[in-house]
Amino acid sequence: VIVGEPSRGGANPNRFFLGTTTPQLEEIFFELTHTMNQDLGGSGSNLRTPSDCIGEARCEFACYDTQALCYTLTNDYQDELHRPAFPYKFKIKIAACPNDCVASIARSDLSIQGTWKDEIQVDQAEMLAYAKAGKDIQGEVIEMCPTACMKWDGKEMKVNNKQCNRCMHCINVLPKALRPGKERGA
Repeated sequence: VIVGEPSRGGANPNRFFLGTTTPQLEEIFFELTHTMNQDLGGSGSNLRTPSDCIGEARCEFACYDTQALCYTLTNDYQDELHRPAFPYKFKIKIAACPNDCVASIARSDLSIQGTWKDEIQVDQAEMLAYAKAGKDIQGEVIEMCPTACMKWDGKEMKVNNKQCNRCMHCINVLPKALRPGKERGA
C-alpha cells in the first residue's frame, strides 16, 4: 500500500510504503529506479553541511571560533557535500564549550568541542558575594560536582584542576565567580 501525505506546500505529496518487509522494499526500490527510471530521492551517502553553535559571536564561555571552523570545514569538504564519498550520511557538529549547545555528541558522527587546558579562573571576591547573597555553594555546586574536585570553606573556593572533567556545572551556576581557563581550544 502506498500512502500519501500532503507536503508543507500542499503539492507533491510525500509517499511511503506500509505493510511490507525490508527485502520487499529493496525489490520495489530496484524495480522503480532501474526498470521504471523513477528517482526516489533520499538523503544519500554524503557529508551533511557542518553545523555549529554561535560560539564567540555571543557566548562568553566559547573556547574557540566555531564559526571560522565551520566555514573552513564546509569549504574544505565541499566536494563531499555533493559527490558522495562516505558509506553513509556523515554529520559534523561543532560546539564552542563543554555545554555543547548543539548536542554534538548525541547528534553527530564527528563532534568537535571546546575546552581549556589550564586552571578554572576563580574570583574569590565574587565567590563571597554569591555566598552573602544566599547562594548554597555547598549544595548547588560542591555536592553536585561529578568529580568532587572542589572545596568551599565559606571563604575560599579551591579547585583540583587535575581531577576536573570540565563539565561546566560550577561555571554555569556561578558565572561571575568561575570562568573557563585562559588556554582555550578544541
